[in-house]
Amino acid sequence: MTAQIGLERLTGIIAFARAASLGSYTAAARALGVSPSAVSKSVQRLEQQFGLSLFTRTTRSLTLTPEGRDLHERALRLLQHADEIEQAALASRAEPNGTIKIAAPLPIGVHVLCPALPRFREQYPKLVVDLRLADRVVDIIEEGIDVAIRVGDLADSRLLSRRLGPHRLCAYAAPSYLRRHGTPQHPDDLANHTCVNFRFQNSGQALRWPFQIGGRLVERMPAAGITIDASDGVSAALVAGGGIGISASYIAAPHVARGDLVPILTDFAVERSSVTALWPESRRGSPNVKAFLTFLSELWTEVGEPTNQSDP
Repeated sequence: MTAQIGLERLTGIIAFARAASLGSYTAAARALGVSPSAVSKSVQRLEQQFGLSLFTRTTRSLTLTPEGRDLHERALRLLQHADEIEQAALASRAEPNGTIKIAAPLPIGVHVLCPALPRFREQYPKLVVDLRLADRVVDIIEEGIDVAIRVGDLADSRLLSRRLGPHRLCAYAAPSYLRRHGTPQHPDDLANHTCVNFRFQNSGQALRWPFQIGGRLVERMPAAGITIDASDGVSAALVAGGGIGISASYIAAPHVARGDLVPILTDFAVERSSVTALWPESRRGSPNVKAFLTFLSELWTEVGEPTNQSDP
């Protein structure tokens, strides 16, 4: 009976810690792979066992009580120790095994990771990949992520990082469009072309196209016949011959490889930041993480840099 009570209490502590960190039972359930009602019941049982109220609940949010804040800090330390035990066990195995949780922005996931994951699993068939794609920035440690991919040179004292490659913006067009209208040789030539632009969903502002001209960063806003607030939509319009547009090189790379898009004005392309892989210090010795980081580095060399191609 003692073991059963102990296990139930440990389950409640895990559910409480995740709900407190993520702010809702729904988010905690998603992170733990269970239902929101299971998380709620586990927390309620824990409160009954402790004789404490851990949350102030409203229909919209969970707020920690003073007692809950104190116990949350202690619960996080307990989970960190448990995680270290798991990682030590993983490190003792020579072959990657089990589940690896990966987080990435949606465009990188769709255009770079997802097409390559079957090849990764062929190399490591005992490794199960759990990929989370979202535009929000996940808390890698709180959500138990093994490796996250982000755009930008990001610093976090709790995380280790590796630069995968540049986040480069370049102009692209379909061969069919360039056959009809010619290939611009300078950003000034865009005034004589049909353009497809990107609009930021969060601000509603259209992208100002950056170019390196004469050693200076110059931004242009060409007249756009089509403006789309999703990067995949811009790529689709370009592939269909809709005009010239700006894209991150990793988004355009599959289209370029198939011959559907051609990089142009590459001498003026801009490197905005870096694409970076991040992982917790506790995963340093994990064979799963080591295998995936090696695969990522090799994969990013395949994405490549845009280079001028001859007129079609």
